[in-house]
Amino acid sequence: MATTGRRISAGMVGGGVGADIGKTHRNGMRLDDRYSLDAGVFGQNRESSLGLGASLGVDESRIYPDYVAMAEAEAARPDGVDLVVVATPNDSHFAIAKTFLGNGFHVVCEKPLTLDSAEAAELVRIAAERDVILAVPHCYSAYPMVREAARLVRDGALGRINFIDVEHASGWNATALELTGHKQAGWRTDPAVGGLASVVGDLGTHAYHLARYITGIEAEQVSAQLATFVPGRRVFDHATLSLRWAGGVPGRIWASEVATGHNHGLRIRVFGDQGSLEWQHEDPHHLFVQDLAGETRTLTHGMSTLSEESGRLTRVGLGHPEGFLEAFANFYRDLADELDARRFGRQTTIRELSFPTGVDGLLGVQLVEAALASNDADGAWVAPGKNY
Repeated sequence: MATTGRRISAGMVGGGVGADIGKTHRNGMRLDDRYSLDAGVFGQNRESSLGLGASLGVDESRIYPDYVAMAEAEAARPDGVDLVVVATPNDSHFAIAKTFLGNGFHVVCEKPLTLDSAEAAELVRIAAERDVILAVPHCYSAYPMVREAARLVRDGALGRINFIDVEHASGWNATALELTGHKQAGWRTDPAVGGLASVVGDLGTHAYHLARYITGIEAEQVSAQLATFVPGRRVFDHATLSLRWAGGVPGRIWASEVATGHNHGLRIRVFGDQGSLEWQHEDPHHLFVQDLAGETRTLTHGMSTLSEESGRLTRVGLGHPEGFLEAFANFYRDLADELDARRFGRQTTIRELSFPTGVDGLLGVQLVEAALASNDADGAWVAPGKNY
């Protein structure tokens, strides 16, 4: 595998024609010019994979018929890729990620990491044994003002944390899109592909990671109510989770694909005994912090008074908007820093507030399983990660 050169050589499995997530990953990698896309399997249809790969500048000899062939060929090349991005539907994550990790490649795998926590734990184990990075793109943690929120909470600005409230409530799937030929809705509402608790795996894991990332607190128990609002749908599309976080801190996660009229709908509020904060994805440049008297401070990304964690992710000056692609680029820049450190024998760049790893992916899968178990037991309290 490549050990010299300025760019990190990357490959991709999935992210083919019509897959927005593939474009998002590729744009995120391009923004800082730290990666080159050199190999891939861009979908199951060979013709469309070849066409897309060619349009991306990938040599035809490195556009493979399947991921097994890609792993074998790239591992044998002296200039083989360093990193593989897995951007396929949920049911295929485990087999693909395992193959590349086992062959010594670093892997970025979309969430949920797997459909089964034992498989997720196996991926984490393989990555550790092979001393390679397994990263999961919970990229909301790469917004400057999310890093600022995390710094404030972890530095005690809100005092003792009393309540954590997160919602990822979107209305994108409030009608039966799966019956109209909508590709994303089709596989996300197939329990064999997207998982029975589809909404928890798709949106709930983002909300869960955001809460963990900002507060530094882990959940100990969950009580779940899962529902299906669209008639005939075979998966859960709405979830209300009550959580008991470490130290007795209560919380809530509301995840929905059927929140009629909502756009993206991601919001977090954290309440302490000395103050509170709020961040919304649809207004990502601002962080609202309130004190005991109810006075609100509006912190804006790019302000000179913000923390180093926020400042290092801010790409343009105060008052200039940044967004989703920049957050993905921040994820990939943090990852590139660590990959380069490993390639060139330098000290690790991983810090307290860094990119999400396979462990974060494993914890997300454990939340999905706990939610299903709790819902089956009429909302009983369940500990994530336990045998049910």
